[in-house]
Amino acid sequence: MAFSEGSHTVWDNTVEVSGQWEDIVSNSRWVSSSMPYLTPDAARPDAWGAEAAAQGRKGTQRIIRAEEVPAPPDIALQLGLREGGAVVVRRRIMYLDDQPNELTDTYYPADIARGTRLAGTAKIPGGAIRLLAELGYVGARVREDVVARMPNPEERALLRTAQDEPVLRLTRVTVDSQDRPFQVDMMTMPAHRQHLRYELTIG
Repeated sequence: MAFSEGSHTVWDNTVEVSGQWEDIVSNSRWVSSSMPYLTPDAARPDAWGAEAAAQGRKGTQRIIRAEEVPAPPDIALQLGLREGGAVVVRRRIMYLDDQPNELTDTYYPADIARGTRLAGTAKIPGGAIRLLAELGYVGARVREDVVARMPNPEERALLRTAQDEPVLRLTRVTVDSQDRPFQVDMMTMPAHRQHLRYELTIG
């Protein structure tokens, strides 16, 4: 379902972990599945790198920062926190063949992430999803919202986009079996290289 929000069009999809992304890069088709990023797998600690390698590409990432901050209003709402409540945010740049492909801000309630590797900039052995599972937080349902807009100056610089190139902002909220949200990912991607595909199970 699509609806207008100011000058933006928002696609509202509530799905059960089944989305695929296609990224058109340098005239080649990049297909990415959401599933490896939502389920813990000890044999696949670096989902992004493994997925890129499986398609003959090079996927790397750089963690710019990790810090505890007051929750912005939209993040507080998504996590069910009071506005200004403490959250831990990790900012990463995802690279595909050494080109910036995505800017990701991941937010966790501070009472979950404080004092864990989620609050640091070092690589997490086994990945964040596995660490969260060890802490007792396993995703049961995901909600995603996609908005098209123009990037702000920082996003434009980090993603190396042209002045007139829009971005897609994908917001993913992961909740556990008790319906408690424990992770919000805000992914900003150059729009001209992205195609988002959703497969829904009916019934």
